[in-house]
Amino acid sequence: MLRVGIIGLPNVGKSTLFNALLRGRVAEVASYPFSTVERNVGIIAVPDERLAPLARVYRTSVTVPSAIEVVDIAGLVRGAHRGEGLGNQFLAHIREMDALIEVVRCFEAGSIAHVEGTLDPVRDMETVEMELALADLATVERRRERALRQAKIGDKTAALELSALEKLEAALNAGIPVRRLSLSEDERALVRQLFLLTAKPKIYAVNVSEGDLGRETPCVTRVRERARTWEAEVVVLCAQLEAELADLSEEEAAEYLASLGVTSTGVRELIRAAYRQLGLITFFTGNEKEVHAWAVREGTKAPQAAGLIHSDFERGFIAAEVISFTDLIAAGSVAKAREHGLIRLEGREYVVREGDVIYFRFHVS
Repeated sequence: MLRVGIIGLPNVGKSTLFNALLRGRVAEVASYPFSTVERNVGIIAVPDERLAPLARVYRTSVTVPSAIEVVDIAGLVRGAHRGEGLGNQFLAHIREMDALIEVVRCFEAGSIAHVEGTLDPVRDMETVEMELALADLATVERRRERALRQAKIGDKTAALELSALEKLEAALNAGIPVRRLSLSEDERALVRQLFLLTAKPKIYAVNVSEGDLGRETPCVTRVRERARTWEAEVVVLCAQLEAELADLSEEEAAEYLASLGVTSTGVRELIRAAYRQLGLITFFTGNEKEVHAWAVREGTKAPQAAGLIHSDFERGFIAAEVISFTDLIAAGSVAKAREHGLIRLEGREYVVREGDVIYFRFHVS
């Protein structure tokens, strides 16, 4: 399962947002720095309006959404790359993530101290980005020293690697995140080996006060402008409100949001953004027992998608019966879809598409 890490400075609302994502009080929330020492881990469901109509087609009341793992990581401070605060622990946890949600504080609250003393979202963003870049530089420099030694004894692979490392080093020194670079496939393979922090897709979760929801405040505008230069997505939300909405039914939450002039919860938008940044698509399986949504990387082939359900499905894969969500709903039933020739048979090289509804044929002796 792919993992998304929640990062940021202390006291920006990371644990509050984590609790909202999990719809419950899981992580400790406090008004002092480093209330999160050990990381909090949870599984969140990805909202998908297609599950309900599919359940009606299959005549079941059980739906299982796709899921991603979310991790609430300890707050970062200046000097984290040198081990300041919980720096070493913070950076080690980030290396394990597939994408990052950085919470940026855009609210004033006298009862909640700001680690830097004043509210300045761009400064905070630059602090985090600088610490990640400095940690990456240290990683690249260590690898470069090793490659230099190997190149001197005639290792041709090391010589090619040096060129890529120099490209990474130059970008990081210029303040350019690795995710912004145009890289060859070989260079991307090297980046994957190094687990570089600035290579990870990033979403900025701008944490505003309830009264600022639905408004483009100067604070939010500054975050958008800075995020654009780093090619990162932005979602605006109020973490405290989202945590409170988690205690309400979906109908009650929607009614309250409507009273604020907001059409969707920030948490829902954030989950969808994480899905996009992870490069995920959704396919479905269904029967009279349940309808299940499955998250796979875009470009995944049918046997590997089958393996998500059970390793035997991949090992004994024969074929996949495939129909699009739209066609199945229009047909009204699997039987009618077959009758109209809407279900097609696909083999091992079939690349799963967004919204496919699939029945896997397999045989294991």
